[in-house]
Formats: sequence, C-alpha cells, structure tokens
Amino acid sequence: MQPLSGYGVSKVLDSTHPNYKKDDLVWGLTSWEEYSLIQSPQHLIKILDTNVPLSYYTGILGMPGLTAYGGLYELCSPKKGEYVYVSAASGAVGQLVGQFAKLVGCYVVGSAGSKEKVNLLKNKFGFDDAFNYKKEPDLDAALKRCFPEGIDIYFENVGGKMLDAVLLNMRIHGRIAVCGMISQYNLEKPEGVHNLMQVVGKRIRMEGFLAGDFYHQYPKFLELVMPAIKEGKLVYVEDIAEGLEKAPSALVGIFTGQNVGKQLVVVAPE
Repeated sequence: MQPLSGYGVSKVLDSTHPNYKKDDLVWGLTSWEEYSLIQSPQHLIKILDTNVPLSYYTGILGMPGLTAYGGLYELCSPKKGEYVYVSAASGAVGQLVGQFAKLVGCYVVGSAGSKEKVNLLKNKFGFDDAFNYKKEPDLDAALKRCFPEGIDIYFENVGGKMLDAVLLNMRIHGRIAVCGMISQYNLEKPEGVHNLMQVVGKRIRMEGFLAGDFYHQYPKFLELVMPAIKEGKLVYVEDIAEGLEKAPSALVGIFTGQNVGKQLVVVAPE
C-alpha cells in the first residue's frame, strides 16, 4: 500500500542531487507522510523567496496559482472591460482567477455554495458580483441577471448543469478554460451537456489544460504575482487542518464544500 500523493512544501534533510542541499525548501509533488524519499526531483521547484508564508507555495505561488495564471492569461488572453465568470470561485484556484482578471480591468462575477463564500468573493477578493448557486433554481436566469451583455471568458471548475447554462450566455468569440468539473467527479454516470451547439454559432473556443503545461513559465509567473502579493493587490485565503490524522476528513470535506479557500494539512510545523 502506497501513501497518497499531493502538492506540498518540504525541507530537504539530505540530498545526493547536485541541485539540492540540506535545508533547502522545495514545493511540488510529495506524499502524505512525515518523511519522503524523492526519486524524481524534476517534480520539485526550489523556494527562493521566504518573505511570504511557506504555505503560499502550496497555493497562490504553487500549483493553484500556476493553474489560474495559465488558464486565464495564456489560454483566454483577457482584455480590459471583458466579462469574466468563475465557478467554484472561492476555492484554491477560483479566488485567484477572479483577482487576476481584476488586475487586467475585467468585470468579474463568481459563484460559490454558501452566503459566507459569496461575501468573501465580494468583500475580500474584489469580485464585482457573486451568487450562491444553491439558492438559484434557474442558473440561466442567474447568469443573465449578472451578465446582461453575456460572458466573454468562463473559467470552468464545475461542469454539468453549470456548463450548460454558461454556454447559453457566452458572447461571440468567447473563451472557456476547462480547469475541472467537480460536480462530475463522484457520479457513477456523468451528466451530459446539451447546449454544445452554442460553440458553433458563437465561435466559442473551449480548451482543457493542466498546471504542468505552464511550469516552464514559472519565473514569468513569479514576476507578476510576487510584487502583487507584497503590494497587497492579491490576497489568499487558506483553510488549515493541523496534523496528518486530519488529512482524510479534510480531503472528503472538499467534495461537500466544507473548506473555505485552499485546503491545507500541516504535517509538521515550519
């Protein structure tokens, strides 16, 4: 039996690799355990700036940050004044997508699953508007209310009925970055999408991607994000569970929306 793997921040205790020495800090794929033997160091990135919380390298400065950056900036090329919609917007990636879009001057709306999360989007992350999808019996009507002119860019985290409603509200030459579809992960039979013909008439570009597609752009990403963090233009919310024994419940909670922000598990104190 093997431990689960995931992204984390680690300290090097010993190394025979020329690029890593004792006490170096790294982020990347590791295992859910207190000590790991890393045999594929190409999956690790050395941490050079420790003037921010180390936990940020599991989020805003790690895989979620690169995911938000690549999906929005590289795939969708947002322009000032465009209309951007983010589903699952209070999560690890969504909260960053909205803030990145605001840096460009876009109008941004997000959806989340509780009043608390909606308030967070509007009052902490700077979204122009937000709604609780659980309180909306008609998602198409909710999107038309928020986007009377339609949607230029949709950052897709949910899938299913949400994607179907968004397709009806996309503008001509709209772009959809498909990051994930959390509504479908645990279904025995995935839901169908009925409005895909909208892609043809509206000339919508819809593209899936992985964070790894943009690892080569990590230095460029840091040049954008690190100054924005230090100037207070970007904020990040984390939901921290203490102790490896809390990891299973923290993981399960993600699928029921219990976490607010990036879910972290502290295995060993900094």
